[in-house]
Amino acid sequence: MKRLIGVLLLATSLTTGGAAFAQSELVATLNANPNHLWPAKATIGEEYNLAVLMFNGLTRILPDLTIEPDLAESWETNEDATVWTFKLREGVKFHHGKELKAEDVIHTFELIADPDTASRAASHTDLIESMEAVDDYTVKFTLKQSYAGWADLMIERQLKIVPSDRTLEELATAPVGTGPFKFESYQPGDKIVLSKFEDYYEEGLPKVDTVELRIMPEDAAKIAALQSGDVDIITNLPLESIAELEAAPGITVDAKSTATWDGIVFNNSTRPFSDQRVRKAMLMAIDKPALVDFAAFGNGAPTHSPIPPTHKFFAHDIGFETDIEGAKALLAEAGYPNGFDITIHAPVGRPTRERAAVALQQMLRPIGVNASVERVPYNRYGATVSGQAPFYMDGYFARPTLDTSTYPWFHSTGSWNARMWHYSSEAMDAILDEARRTTDEERLAELYADFQALMVEEVPGIVMYSMNFATAYSDKVSGYETHPYLWTDFRTVSVSE
Repeated sequence: MKRLIGVLLLATSLTTGGAAFAQSELVATLNANPNHLWPAKATIGEEYNLAVLMFNGLTRILPDLTIEPDLAESWETNEDATVWTFKLREGVKFHHGKELKAEDVIHTFELIADPDTASRAASHTDLIESMEAVDDYTVKFTLKQSYAGWADLMIERQLKIVPSDRTLEELATAPVGTGPFKFESYQPGDKIVLSKFEDYYEEGLPKVDTVELRIMPEDAAKIAALQSGDVDIITNLPLESIAELEAAPGITVDAKSTATWDGIVFNNSTRPFSDQRVRKAMLMAIDKPALVDFAAFGNGAPTHSPIPPTHKFFAHDIGFETDIEGAKALLAEAGYPNGFDITIHAPVGRPTRERAAVALQQMLRPIGVNASVERVPYNRYGATVSGQAPFYMDGYFARPTLDTSTYPWFHSTGSWNARMWHYSSEAMDAILDEARRTTDEERLAELYADFQALMVEEVPGIVMYSMNFATAYSDKVSGYETHPYLWTDFRTVSVSE
């Protein structure tokens, strides 16, 4: 809906003077407080949403999953994909007026690579041997090894370009990007306000003048606000609400299948999960198809890893059958003939994971694992649970390539692995190292088949399912399309009265 920020003064016998212009505002929802405003530090969906609105990468991905130029207008690589050269658009401005130059790209990647930044994207910058500003608008990356998907990787959520005259500390509180909207204010627990960047490089965009992101962790409140017209769009619609809102007048629901997944995190460095037999026993006890029905209301599909069933490399020959007796035997062999007691942490505000935790509690009981569910508010989850608790629920958005979907999570040096599973396997490292270097399609299919087989044998953790992503918005909103990568791309959105 259109909010009138200015008032149009109509000439009457008592009124004279000029007219102010009506301004358009889009009101959307966020599920939780962002902890970081700079994309390199981002780890949760709300932070990724902000990144897309305020920043750009060298490339971007469209809803049909094709890659197109963004800040880079073109790129090329050498024969073995070890040297990549990107030609930048000329005349692109940052929000504070600085023109985008090659030095900004290099500064961005240096900040991400800095251990003090502690960015989850550090595993990407580890691939870089050197960077060179060939001229003001040309950047050359020399990689340590062949990497055919380097241009695709540039869409990654944390790899958004920041200006070279801003430090890590400045970016943390005053984000400056080249994106369609610029930062105005943030009131934790209330809202974030962004305004149209008048010098945005794509002519005629964005179409709305203001974006207000209301922080609304309660699903019922979000849905009521949409139905009443207080908000225009719910960017991450609870899956259990799809049917209700599809039947509601004046509201459009748009759902897409994605590679986004929910999973069960085991800390492989602590007992009892340091024993592979325990981890495998728990996998054998879990009915993944039932989890899809219960946690995602059928809006998803069981999977073995971050490779979704829709991908051509998915291992259809690996089943999802449970084996309770086999699981009990493995636990006994590991020294737990009577099972054990454990706490599973679940994030309040991530309803699929909350429901999955309750279902998991029931599924583990027949093998003697007595799990109590502890719910933790999501805005405290990253600080108190994620990467610290031995057993918890978590989930991650789709990534641009199979390498970025797997290597950071399951290689022994992976940045996400270091936070989550603490898993180390020479066999897994060998598979992922070769897959990162390989450009032959047939060999890649073999390697990722081996990867999935190892996932269900060594069980670093359990990827339960990939799930659909849905948005719901007022019929007054036009120009919006749900993105399988969960981008909140509001560049082309308009809001009518």
